[in-house]
Amino acid sequence: MALRTLGGTGIQVSPYCLGAMMFGAWGNPDHDESIRIIHRALDAGINFVDTADVYSRGESEEIVGKALEGRRDSVVLATKAHGSMGDDPNMSGNSRRWLVREVEASLRRLRTDYIDLYQIHRPDPTTDIDETLSALSDLIRSGKVRAIGSSTFPAEQIVEAQWVAERRGHERFRCEQPPYSIFVRGIEGSVLPTCARYGMGAIVWSPLAGGWLTGRYRKGQPPDLGVGRAARMPQRFDPALPGNAAKLDAVEALVAIADEVGCSLTHLAMAFTMAHPAVTSAIIGPRTMEQLEDLLAGRSVVLDDAVLDRIDEVVPPGTNLNAADAGWSAPVLGEPAARRRPIGERTGD
Repeated sequence: MALRTLGGTGIQVSPYCLGAMMFGAWGNPDHDESIRIIHRALDAGINFVDTADVYSRGESEEIVGKALEGRRDSVVLATKAHGSMGDDPNMSGNSRRWLVREVEASLRRLRTDYIDLYQIHRPDPTTDIDETLSALSDLIRSGKVRAIGSSTFPAEQIVEAQWVAERRGHERFRCEQPPYSIFVRGIEGSVLPTCARYGMGAIVWSPLAGGWLTGRYRKGQPPDLGVGRAARMPQRFDPALPGNAAKLDAVEALVAIADEVGCSLTHLAMAFTMAHPAVTSAIIGPRTMEQLEDLLAGRSVVLDDAVLDRIDEVVPPGTNLNAADAGWSAPVLGEPAARRRPIGERTGD
C-alpha cells in the first residue's frame, strides 16, 4: 500500500487502518483467530492498528499486544482513552488524573513501552481542554506517547484545542478520528475542512456505516441482529425508524451504482471514503478472516468524478441520513437536567 503522512508528523501510515474493536467480547472472542487476522493484515501491507481501552473493557488491547510481539517496531499503534473502565466515576473522562493512570494500563495490556498515537475518544465537557492537553504533553515528553489526537470532536472543539495548545505551549492534536461514510457525511461541512486548515490527519471510522454498506441489510429482508454492532445496538438497525428506512432506500440505489462500476457495495463504500482529499486513512474493522480478505480485495478500487457525483445524488454532501450516527452530541441536548445546571457539572446516573 502507498503510505500517507499522518497530519504532518512524519509518521507514514497505510490508507487502511486495522481497527480492533471487533477483537474480544464485542465481536470475535477467539484470541487466536483475532491474532491471525491481525497478522494477515500486517502481511498485506497495513502498518496502522487502532484500538481503545474501552473495547471489550481492555480485551482488545490485550489481543493486539499479543499479536504485535516481535513486530511492534514496524507498526504504528494507536489507542484511545475516555470511556468508562470501572464503577468509580473517576475511571473515565479526560482529566489528568485519569489519563496519566490509564495510559499505564494501556501500555501493560499492549505489551509495549510507547504508544505511537494516543487519542481522546470523545469530548468531556467537565474537563478543561487545557488540563487534557497539559497531561498529554507530559506523556509525550516522558516518551510514553509519540503523538496525540482527538476522536469524534465537533469542529469548534477541534479549533479550541488548537488555539489552547498554541497559547499555552502544549503539544497539539495532530489528527482527528471522526465517523465518515456515504451515510454519515456531516463532517464534510466543517470537521474535514478544519482538519485540512490545521494540517491534521483524518482517520475515519465506520466507513461501512456499521455494516449498512455491505449489503447485509436490504429492503424486504429481516435485519441480521446476531453479531457485532447490530447485536449490541439493535435500535440502530430497526427498519421502522425513519433514518433507517432512508438507509434501506439508499442501499438499493448504491447497489445499482456498484453493479455499473463493477465492484461490490463494500468496495464502493471504502473507495468513497478514501476519495476525500482530507482523509488520511480509513479504519476497517473485520470480525472474521473472510471479512478482512474481502476488504483487502477492494484496495485498488478508485471512483471517478462521475461516480462520486451519482453518489452525491443518493446522499447529498454534508448529510447524515440518521442523526444518531454522528457519534457524539452535546450532553446538554440529550439530558434535560443538564440544561438546568452549570455547564460542565455532571448529572447523576
